This record gives sequence, structure tokens and C-alpha cells, in this order.
Amino acid sequence: MHIVPNALTECAALMNSSGFSTADVERWTKSHPMDVRELRADTQRYGAFWRESTALAAHLPRKPERTPHERALAERLVALAREARERFLNAYLLAAYDQLTRDRSRPVRLDELCYTAAEAFPGLVPSRAEVNAESSLQQRDKDGIEIDQGLFLSHVLADEAAGCHLVHSMLLPRPDSVELAREFARTGVAEFAGARLERRGKAAFVTMRNPRFLNAEDASTLDGLEIAADLALLDSASEACVFRGDFVEHPKYAGRRIFGAGINLTRLYQGKIPFLWYLTRDLGLVNKFFRGLAGASADELAGDSVEKLWIAAVETFAIGGHCQILLAMDYTLAGSDAYLTLPARKEGIIPGAANLRLPRFVGDRLARQAILFERRFDCDSPEGRMICDRIVAPEGMDAAIAETVAGLTSSGVVSAAGNRRAFRVAQEPLDMFRRYMAVYAREQAHCHFSPALIDNLERNWDARNRRG
Repeated sequence: MHIVPNALTECAALMNSSGFSTADVERWTKSHPMDVRELRADTQRYGAFWRESTALAAHLPRKPERTPHERALAERLVALAREARERFLNAYLLAAYDQLTRDRSRPVRLDELCYTAAEAFPGLVPSRAEVNAESSLQQRDKDGIEIDQGLFLSHVLADEAAGCHLVHSMLLPRPDSVELAREFARTGVAEFAGARLERRGKAAFVTMRNPRFLNAEDASTLDGLEIAADLALLDSASEACVFRGDFVEHPKYAGRRIFGAGINLTRLYQGKIPFLWYLTRDLGLVNKFFRGLAGASADELAGDSVEKLWIAAVETFAIGGHCQILLAMDYTLAGSDAYLTLPARKEGIIPGAANLRLPRFVGDRLARQAILFERRFDCDSPEGRMICDRIVAPEGMDAAIAETVAGLTSSGVVSAAGNRRAFRVAQEPLDMFRRYMAVYAREQAHCHFSPALIDNLERNWDARNRRG
């Protein structure tokens, strides 16, 4: 006899009253797996339940057109399928990860990991086709299938063996970066969507470029920025790296550089920023600023990472994600008129690794005020100077950058990598970061698809009336 738990019984009742046939309801309830047995068999058993759940949900109207009764049914179907995914992952995470990575012998970036998992374990995470189908919808109209990617990656990162392998994989140079490195070594210049890279003397300059949106970050900028960071670190002819924002188009800031406006809230509201963007950014781009490029070993104590000191030049403002980037820099120059904010609460998301790193700069209370209560830090203030190393007149930024690079490289930077590693081991060992990102993956997934995010964007950003 198949024992049906209360939640399943309630969901079956909702289906019966929504016009589903008795045969459909019975087939679905009987497919519900109550236990775990063995990976291969359970891949089939659990997959059958997820397939039935998806098929039933597909018969419901689109999310904006559902009645309250249909919304309740959709939520129950998702919750029960998700509960089964949690049970499957609790039992089989490492075995599944080893299957996907050939026993951790093959580095796999997280997007490839998710979509390979969708093929190997159908229903565990959404397929690329399913994610692409939802990508055309406004954020408010999505069913949030990408939350299951967040839950999967949270389990991966929570497991020490799998999590360390994934973090290491994301710290390796991208394959396309390796292919481009020889050309950049020859020319000293590279252009990408979202970034420009140029070698000037002994420094590699990465310039953030999204002029229409105040240099905000979105899906169009991430790949280019990470490739630029890879090439800057791989370039043997430079000894330091500089990160700076480009000139922007907005008439209010005509002729001015802006370090960056954080995540592109217009694109977020429009549903054009996929969930994996957050984790790709913080496990890839930002973590490379902080940890350099990984070597062959996943053990940070091996000392084989490729590292250079990063200098940030903050002009006008560094909002949200761009303020987060400063927490991964080695030295920050800031214009005397510039300011920093982390408006995560008003946006409805978690500000990357800022919750982990900002308390080291300003202490716990100021960090909470910044993240939870929108406290602004003027760069030329006692609090701002806890994050910014040197304050300069806005018109003096070019000279200050040149002076800083010259001072840093005039005697060589032979100890730079060693000192960076020593600071990290003491302050943020890799295992601490891995555990933080396990929490971040789960919580950010729910935030990204929360109705509160839409409400916040409409109330605080007037997102409904913005065009992009």
C-alpha cells in the first residue's frame, strides 16, 4: 500500500478540484518517492516524480493568469518536488558530483555543471531549454525554476570535497582566456563587451564599460570582465592591475567616469539576469580579484596561484556590486567627492560576499547598517577611509594612479603574492568562503525570485517605467 503524507494528500485534493483526472492524480501520487535506496535506481524513481510534477504544472495557466486556487496548486507541486530534490541531494550529492566530474578529475564551471546535471539526473535541476524558455519572461512572471539550481549548488558547496573542487574550477583561467592570452601578450590591448584591457607600463588596466547604464553589471558584461581579469593576471609583462570605470553617457554625469552602479536593476526587473549570473560573478570574477588564478592544486596552501596586486580607482560612486568589488582589492584610490553604498535591502537581494568581507573593514555594526539600513559611506569620511586607502581630488586621479603603480612596482613585487596569500589564510581561508557561498547560493536563489524583489524595484527604482 502506498502511504501518502498529508502534504501530498492536500495537493491531490487541489488537483481533483482543479479538473485533473483521477488517473492523473493517482499516477502522480504513486510516483512520489518516500525513501532513498541506490543512486541509479533513485535517479529513475525520483526523475519519474519530477517529470509527472512538471507535466501537471504545465497544464496550469501561465503564472500571471492563474486563479488563487491554481496558484496554490502550483506552489504545492513545486514544494513537493523540491522536497524530493533535497532528499535526493542529501543522500547522493557527492556520488552525483563525482559522476559529473569524473571523480573530481575534471574541472567544471558551474553553468556546465548545472546543465550536465540536468541531463544526467533529469528533473533535479532545470535543463538549458527550460531556463531559456523562461528567460523571455519578465522577472515577475517567472515560476522560479532556477531556484533548483541554487539548491543544487548550495549542496555542492556545502560538501567539503565537492565544494572545494567547484571553487577551484571557477578560479582557473577560462578556456577562452587561455586562447586569447598570446594575442594580448603581443598587442597589449583587448576589447570585450563590458570591458577594455590595456597594458600601460608595468600595469594592466581593466576598464569597466557599460556607459548607457552607469557602468552597471549585467549578463552582457560578465564574460568580458572575467576574461579581462584573466588576461591581466596571465600577462607576464605587467606586475600590477588597475580596475577603473569608464566615462558614461548619462547627461547628469557627462564627461565623468563612474566606478559602477552595481547590478543593472532595469535588466533585473526585465528578467534578463539569470540566477547563475550571481554565482558565476562571485565564484569567478570577484574571487579572482581576491584569490588570483588557481594553479593545478585545489589546496590554497600549495602557493601555486597566479596573483598580482589590484588597485581600484573609485570615481563618482561605487554602488552595490561595485562596492563589493572594493572589498576584494588590495589598494583603493577614491575621489574626494565619491561615495559608497550597498543598497541590498532596497533591491531585495544579498550583496555578494559583502556580508562576509565588509565587517573586516568597518566592523560588524557599520556593516549591518550599510547592508540592512542603507548607510552611505562618503569616501572622504572616517568610515569611508576604512575602505579607501587614499583620497584624491577628482581631477588628480590619473596622476594618483600613475604614482601608485610606480611606487608599487619600482622595487619589484616579488613578495606581493606571498603577502596576499598570508592575509587570506588568516582572514578568509578557502573553506570559510566555500561555506559562505553555500548559504549564499540558497538564499540568493529565493531572493532573486521573491515577489518582494519586484515590489522593491517598483517602489525604490520606478522599474515599471524604465526602459532599457
